[in-house]
Amino acid sequence: MRIRSIHVVLAGLLGAAQFATPAFAQSTAGTPPQAAASTAPNPAPVHPELAGVFEQFGGIAGLTALNEEFMALMLADPRLEPYFRNVDRPRVTRQLTEQFCAVLGGGCAYSGRDMVEAHAAFKIERAHFNALVEVLQVAMDKRGIPFRAQNKLLAVLAPMHREIVND
Repeated sequence: MRIRSIHVVLAGLLGAAQFATPAFAQSTAGTPPQAAASTAPNPAPVHPELAGVFEQFGGIAGLTALNEEFMALMLADPRLEPYFRNVDRPRVTRQLTEQFCAVLGGGCAYSGRDMVEAHAAFKIERAHFNALVEVLQVAMDKRGIPFRAQNKLLAVLAPMHREIVND
């Protein structure tokens, strides 16, 4: 297993860590998405030039399977489990899939909140964000996603750490 440091990810890529960061987790007690009131960056900027990468992830079916694996790994990781323990897991998994699909040019619309709002109730340190990126990389490796495709997603998500890390 190869774990890339966040510095390499940030330097070479994406902003990915946001994966996803994406998105850390959204509390089930959260408020619905706000209409254009937020000035936070778009949590799912579309990159149509990455449509080929979208296909390398296996399209919607592949992203769904990836995010199901990702959620299971986050719940099994003691560094991340507290953040995901009380969330609506199917909703968070669906929104991660929407977010990844949108940024990879797959034609999806992201229905979640912006990253600042979604993570405001959590004390998220850089170490937690880095742990999330590590777990996403493990999930992508388990799914057989090519290394270069992983890096392209991570490069798009990584800048989101500015909106997610808040402690």
